[in-house]
Amino acid sequence: MITLENVNKSFGDKQVLFDVNAEFKSGVPNLIIGASGGGKSVLMKCMVGLETPESGKILYGKKDLMNLEFSELRELRREIGMLFQGGALFDSMTVEQNVDFPLKMFSKMSIAERKERVNFCLKRVDLEGVNDKYPSEISGGMKKRVGIARAIALDIKYLYCDEPNSGLDPITARLIDNLLLDITEEFGITTIINSHDMKTVFDIGANIIFIYNGKIWWNGTNKEIVSAKKDIPELEEFINASYFE
Repeated sequence: MITLENVNKSFGDKQVLFDVNAEFKSGVPNLIIGASGGGKSVLMKCMVGLETPESGKILYGKKDLMNLEFSELRELRREIGMLFQGGALFDSMTVEQNVDFPLKMFSKMSIAERKERVNFCLKRVDLEGVNDKYPSEISGGMKKRVGIARAIALDIKYLYCDEPNSGLDPITARLIDNLLLDITEEFGITTIINSHDMKTVFDIGANIIFIYNGKIWWNGTNKEIVSAKKDIPELEEFINASYFE
């Protein structure tokens, strides 16, 4: 579990996060939703250490990200996987080489062990037999699945996903949703998804954080959000607008 306590973040004179308190649970998809410019991307960057808050705590279990020594921070980052919006695969590498990249960089596995792990991860995302293909030779949905395989290659505890369904057709988007849900539950990962896709919210949003103007405006489940929006105009406006993006 990841816990945020009174996180504040500013850029110059502009404050973008205000006393953010939130819990991101293990074994279920945690969704961060909100309008562009509302603070959700900055919040995710703070959580992975790409931005530093002025105050507050970001707790991975009992370890505060803000106070870790370099060696502790390096160890924590080995437990974090990232699925980027565009996939962020290396075009000059094959699918196998892309998935193997974090293993080669951060593990002490032998070549044979890495090969076995790569094949396991590709099988887990239903991509057996594409090891030697290049990103330019596979579809957008397959690229996202390769990205997921690479993200879980190091046997991670935390998975961050930035708009995982961006640019995908509805059928492929649901496939990615279900895959993320299955992997999260199967491996007990703390998965944080930054999303505008309301189908994702309603289908797999077991824990939803709605950010508005840098503040946590609402927190609940996909079963609660429909009734909640009736009493929260900002949430209702966001949901209604998202259907017509």
